[in-house]
Amino acid sequence: MIKVTVWNEYGEKQKREEVAKVYPAGIHAAIAEFLDKEKDIEVKTSTLQDDERGLSQALLDGTDVLIYWAHCYHDKVSFEDSARVVDAVNRGMGVIFLHSAHKAKPFTGLLGTSGYLEWREAAEKERLFVTEPGHEIAAGLPLHFEIEHEEMYGEPFDIPNPEATVFIGWYKGGNVFRSGVCYTRGRGRVFYFQPGHETYGNYYLPNIQRVIVNAVRWASPRTHASERNSCPNVAPLEEI
Repeated sequence: MIKVTVWNEYGEKQKREEVAKVYPAGIHAAIAEFLDKEKDIEVKTSTLQDDERGLSQALLDGTDVLIYWAHCYHDKVSFEDSARVVDAVNRGMGVIFLHSAHKAKPFTGLLGTSGYLEWREAAEKERLFVTEPGHEIAAGLPLHFEIEHEEMYGEPFDIPNPEATVFIGWYKGGNVFRSGVCYTRGRGRVFYFQPGHETYGNYYLPNIQRVIVNAVRWASPRTHASERNSCPNVAPLEEI
């Protein structure tokens, strides 16, 4: 069973009427709802309002894959909170950063770059192209699919060269973006996925849900939970 925690800042800006109409219980609840239908996934949620900003050591120790949605409250997550996430990934926890989490401290801490990009909120069409159809995250998806309305994120995107670029997005306004990228950090896997502006409801789309479910399985730890905290003192292999 893959233990997933869906983290969402869920501050006042995500509780506004125009957002609540789309996600009445918050984006974290909407994501948890479709993940909970998967037989191999056990899901819980956490928010900025919980103890230790919802990123406590105990929570991270019990998480195989952390899904992280953020937009307006990056400053509320401390560097100490971020360091716990970074350490958990280095020890084997998987993490999926969604939408504006490109500016979250754990994202920039893991990647070592600013995460800067171009953006435009014009409710324009986005077409996502699968650039690595053999990748696990692309399983069951068409070679391209469209989102009717999405916030534009465009290149240049200040990230290191990805180990895999699974999706490239094209927007009606002409911009392109590396919309789905993969990394390995220590023993953990990192996936960034761009769609998910809070007023458009794109986490209800079957193809978007399929990407996230696939990404959870791809990012799940390759090491046993008991090994994540190990730093053993070992006997020599040969006589000294």
